[in-house]
Amino acid sequence: MTDATITPRVALITGASRGIGREIAWALAGRGFSLFLAAEGTPAELDEAVAECRRRGAPDAASGIVDLAAAGAAEAMVAAALARLGRVDVLVNNAGIRCRKAFGGFTRADFDGVVAVNLAAAFFASQAVLPAMRAQGGGRIIHIASQMGSVAAEENALYGLTKAGLIHLTRNMAFELAREGIQVNSVSPGPIATRFNLDTWGRQPGKLETMAGRVPAGRMGEAWEVAEAVAFLATAAGSYIQGHDLLVDGGYVIH
Repeated sequence: MTDATITPRVALITGASRGIGREIAWALAGRGFSLFLAAEGTPAELDEAVAECRRRGAPDAASGIVDLAAAGAAEAMVAAALARLGRVDVLVNNAGIRCRKAFGGFTRADFDGVVAVNLAAAFFASQAVLPAMRAQGGGRIIHIASQMGSVAAEENALYGLTKAGLIHLTRNMAFELAREGIQVNSVSPGPIATRFNLDTWGRQPGKLETMAGRVPAGRMGEAWEVAEAVAFLATAAGSYIQGHDLLVDGGYVIH
């Protein structure tokens, strides 16, 4: 699919009020995408993100507060984006939550909550957007997974499970949908210096240094670096990539 086949270009991004999701929105705005930003954040956060998208070149931008853990929320979100912007050419399933516990300590509520946001929401949003993409003659679906979907780590059994599930979902969707002009890929960030991560790890003495030390590149990544990978997959530059998990991790998984 070339850029010409996705003009006007519209992207729907979940978890777009802060961190990696917001950077993805800004990167696509700078490439001329109109945007629908969905998040569980505050109206003020979303309004600020929308305003910045317009400043960076988005022809149009809108937002909606969405609790993706709720049944039917993903489908309603897609319907709202289509009603507001008329089409969805790129769906970026970025929203995600963590629940860190040693294996053996997870509750059913922990499991259901993380699976609902990290995996089920992406699954059902992707299904919901298919009729529009088919009618348009194609589209792009990009899941934001994690390097933790490929490696093991302490207290990450549940989070890693959902991210590994996203990577498999990417491959299976790509296999089924490729002949309909729908490209499906995932991006797996490594340790990224988002405000959330810096605040969380910064409360543990030496944690930031430890995380950076595990990365062969010798540093944590930046959210914009993940956003640029997503933009690559969302535009003509990534037109022959299908079913791929693009690691943006500074080499984390190779050690």
